[in-house]
Amino acid sequence: MFTGIVSAIGKIVELESRQGDLRLTFFSGGLGIEDVHLGDSVSCNGVCLTAVELTEQGFIADVSVETLSLTTIGDWQVGSRINLEKAMQASDRFGGHIVSGHVDGIGEVVALHEDARSWRFRFKAPEQLAKYIAQKGSITVDGTSLTVNTVENNEFEVNIVPHTMLHTVFGDYQKGTEVNLEVDLIARYLERLTAVDNEQ
Repeated sequence: MFTGIVSAIGKIVELESRQGDLRLTFFSGGLGIEDVHLGDSVSCNGVCLTAVELTEQGFIADVSVETLSLTTIGDWQVGSRINLEKAMQASDRFGGHIVSGHVDGIGEVVALHEDARSWRFRFKAPEQLAKYIAQKGSITVDGTSLTVNTVENNEFEVNIVPHTMLHTVFGDYQKGTEVNLEVDLIARYLERLTAVDNEQ
């Protein structure tokens, strides 16, 4: 479980194809991996990956065919910058919202412009996710917990303050950039509860 508060920007230093799936080696930047153990989860651009090996400057994770088919990982290259967050502890502050690290779909940057000292980003989400995205609700974009400003059909806007631009990969985005999206977990559970009630 994560909070969507990005801890560091890491980089891909090696990609190795293994019988159809992928093994990635990460440089963890300022993440601080002294308390990361084998088997621990790390959010990598919003994707929950398991550390299968630790290195002096980062960690190694395997990526299944399923994960490759549902996320942007297949587009990552050596040198790609990645948002990183360690799994939260029970004693941590809950600065963002409940993030599982299970990507719901791939979105796309359709517009961006400066808005005073901040930036305004507009994303297109897959149509099947539109019902989970609400104005002033929460959404996770590449592992970053954000508040939705406006929603129109399957497009939504968020405001990115200077701190977030500097400390996440938002500064790398341009029109057409694809991103990992995770909708609010509570919205999914509410949908299921409502469906069960209607069946009874």
